[in-house]
Amino acid sequence: MGAVICVAAGMWLHFQVKDARVLSQVPAPEQAELRRLVKDPAQDEPRLWALFQKYYDIEYMLPGLRNPDWLAFLILMLWSVPFIFILGFWGSRPLTRQFSVIARSARQVAEGDFSARALVSPGAPEELVVLAEDFNEMSSRLERLEREVKESSAMLAHELRTPLNAAMGRIQGIVDDVFPHSSDQLLLVHKQLEQINRIVGDLHLLSMARAGALSLEQERFQLAELVLERLRWVQDDLLDAGIVSEIDLDPLLEIDADRLRVGQVVTILMDNLLRYAASGKQMHVRLKVIGRNAELTIADRGPGVPEEDLPKIQDKFWRADRSRARHSGGSGLGLSIASAICVAHGGSLLVQRREGGGLETIVALPR
Repeated sequence: MGAVICVAAGMWLHFQVKDARVLSQVPAPEQAELRRLVKDPAQDEPRLWALFQKYYDIEYMLPGLRNPDWLAFLILMLWSVPFIFILGFWGSRPLTRQFSVIARSARQVAEGDFSARALVSPGAPEELVVLAEDFNEMSSRLERLEREVKESSAMLAHELRTPLNAAMGRIQGIVDDVFPHSSDQLLLVHKQLEQINRIVGDLHLLSMARAGALSLEQERFQLAELVLERLRWVQDDLLDAGIVSEIDLDPLLEIDADRLRVGQVVTILMDNLLRYAASGKQMHVRLKVIGRNAELTIADRGPGVPEEDLPKIQDKFWRADRSRARHSGGSGLGLSIASAICVAHGGSLLVQRREGGGLETIVALPR
């Protein structure tokens, strides 16, 4: 477009210079007459032709390519071609550079390096910037999935082996008359089998959620009422741990969601706080409306999690302190399940460090 405008402006200037050069050789009286007739040729067309024949070169009147004006047009075109290439190359650099970055990162991902990220080039078009950001989000999810796949097999075997070995050892002891044949012994075996069943059930829930097939029974309910109900379930544990609760709930806030699943999320978060953040002696529960979402925040003053571990905190079987988590009975699936339930509702779960120490978990659910 710039080249077209420049060529058009050049041709206009060419005609202006040519006419000015011719008119400068015309006597003043005939010059005024020529200007008048050019503005309105119908006044005296024969006289206008006579003036043209007298002062203009015949080549400029010839039709076709023999007219010198075509030479001026060709010169302007040839003069503009280098600028078209130079400016076009300069203008397309951000575009090609961003494409090259994305292509290079895509090759890394194709070769199995899911840590590859496409940097955003300065000046790149907005569409390519969005493409790079979406690519980075995809790579991040693939990296997280790969990490989970690598860790899950070993962790799953470890999580199942512990209660399974305990149950088998207890049964073998009963068979060998090491332990008495009593209902108490069978109850101990039953507890170990319950733990295995719970882990399998949790993994099934996660698999259904990742496949987008998690069944939700939607109903409208007051979220504050559900939170208070789950608080009452753990009230005795909170008192035993010496945790002081600060509650700030919007009592009129209603959402359309699966009440049982959302309650499961609340219970998981409170259970995590009791297991890992009881030393902070504080729990802050806040519920409010943020845009189109209902946001439930559960915050503590516990030891928290290092900044570098926050991206992994929702991974399956991940634990900041494995020995402490195992001692307290955690399997490392709680936050994974809570996050999966939130995503299935079209919401999200965010865990972040809290100013002054501790963590805060934000559950965002569409109203």
